[in-house]
Amino acid sequence: MKIIQLHQEETKIIKLAVDNNRQAQQQIYGRFSPKMLSVCRQYIKDIQLAEDVMITAFMKVFTHLNKFEHKGSFEGWIRRIMVNECISYLRVQKKVKFVEDEIYIEESFNAIDSQFSIEQIQFLIDALPDGYKMVFNLYAIEGYKHNEIAKMLGISEGTSKSQLSHARKMLQTQIKIVKKQDNGTE
Repeated sequence: MKIIQLHQEETKIIKLAVDNNRQAQQQIYGRFSPKMLSVCRQYIKDIQLAEDVMITAFMKVFTHLNKFEHKGSFEGWIRRIMVNECISYLRVQKKVKFVEDEIYIEESFNAIDSQFSIEQIQFLIDALPDGYKMVFNLYAIEGYKHNEIAKMLGISEGTSKSQLSHARKMLQTQIKIVKKQDNGTE
C-alpha cells in the first residue's frame, strides 16, 4: 500500500514541476541531486566541474520533464540525462580519445576486493584514461551493452569492447600494486 502512495506522490510532484512549481522542482532536486552528483563524479574527476554538469543536466531535466512518460523509473530517467550530459561535456572538452582497437580479449574480471573503500575504488577508476573510464562506467556501473555504448559514443562495438578490456587490465594492475603496497611488499 505504501508503494502506491509513494508512486502517486512522485507523480503529483512531477506534474507540479512540469507546471513550473518551484517548490516541486526543489523537492525533485533535493531528493535526487546527491545521487546524481555521484553519477556525474564517476565521469568527471573534478567535483566542482561534476557539480556544474549536474546542474546543467537538472536544467535539462526540468526543461524536458513533460516528456517523462511514467513508464519506467523516474530516477533512471534522470540518471540517463546525467550520463548523457557528462558525455557531452567530456566531448566538448575533447578529453576523451578512443583508440580504434578492434582486438580485445574477453576476460573474467573478479569484483574488486571488499578491502577497498569506495574512495579508493573511485581513485583507481579516476586514474584510467578518460576513454577507458567512460566505457568502464557505462558498462560496469550503468549496465549498458556494448552496442548501446558504441551508439552513445560514436565508436564501433569492437572499440567499446577493447576499451573495456584495457580498462579492466589497468584496474587489475593497479589493484595488485595497491595490495602489494598495503602488505608492505613493495
